[in-house]
Amino acid sequence: MAETGPKSELNKNLIILHFTVFIWGFTGILGQLIHVHAVYLVWYRVLIAFATLFLYFKFNRTAIKVDKGTFLRLFFTGALVGGHWILFFQSIKSATVSVTLVCLSSLTLFTAIFEPLLSKKKISKLEIIAGLSIICGIILIFKFETQYTMGIFLGLLSACFASLFSIINSKQIKEREAPVIAFYELSGALFWISLYILATGGFDEHMKLIPADMGYLLILGTVCTSLAYVAGVSVMKELSAFRVALITNLEPVYGIIMAFFFFGDLGKMTAGFWAGALIILSTIFLFPVVQTRVANRRK
Repeated sequence: MAETGPKSELNKNLIILHFTVFIWGFTGILGQLIHVHAVYLVWYRVLIAFATLFLYFKFNRTAIKVDKGTFLRLFFTGALVGGHWILFFQSIKSATVSVTLVCLSSLTLFTAIFEPLLSKKKISKLEIIAGLSIICGIILIFKFETQYTMGIFLGLLSACFASLFSIINSKQIKEREAPVIAFYELSGALFWISLYILATGGFDEHMKLIPADMGYLLILGTVCTSLAYVAGVSVMKELSAFRVALITNLEPVYGIIMAFFFFGDLGKMTAGFWAGALIILSTIFLFPVVQTRVANRRK
């Protein structure tokens, strides 16, 4: 799907997206610092983000009513959003911030496959090659980082969920405003996560927070979720889901650099990890260059 709009508007959305991706990279750091279990962490995160958007609408007296069909689509998309975040933070707690963020790079591969399928278009050979290259990088990480097998699996599944709701949002944003989409998806995420918690033991003493957690959760829920989520959805008015997925893969770069400053994670990684990471990130950055050259030769 081609991007639309004047070049200045396109550049503006690219800058917003890069800033948003940087904020998303910081969520991994917060996930490592917050002590509660991943499911409860996400529940608090979504609750704070939902409350923030609700107060925003109340303060601005914004009408947010949607029809039943739209409500159900966004509400059930919230299940994918909540699942993505739970898997993301559980991956961090099962491995490291760096491992999880590199696995999230598979977002491009999943989007390259799912977007044409959902749009009933032919998958390009170039995207298949790029996808296989990313898989090679992930296999390298698996081979040399076997102690993180569960964390890698959870990270890949998290990327799969993120790809699906990003594609859905790229269509929704053409019909309604980003804050409205975010509000109903977050309300859905809050409902489905609460239901999952009730079905697996309920709200218990494991939800207790230490003072430091409260501050980190406020940052995570307001800046890294409600603000960043709205921004991430809004840029899809001009950018395709695949372009967003491609730029989102800078999150590992930002996150790994921040993880180094906060935790010294770089020292824990083997040569196999970095070889796999290099293949994944090289594919991400070279893909649009090769794609443009192939398109020009066909003209």
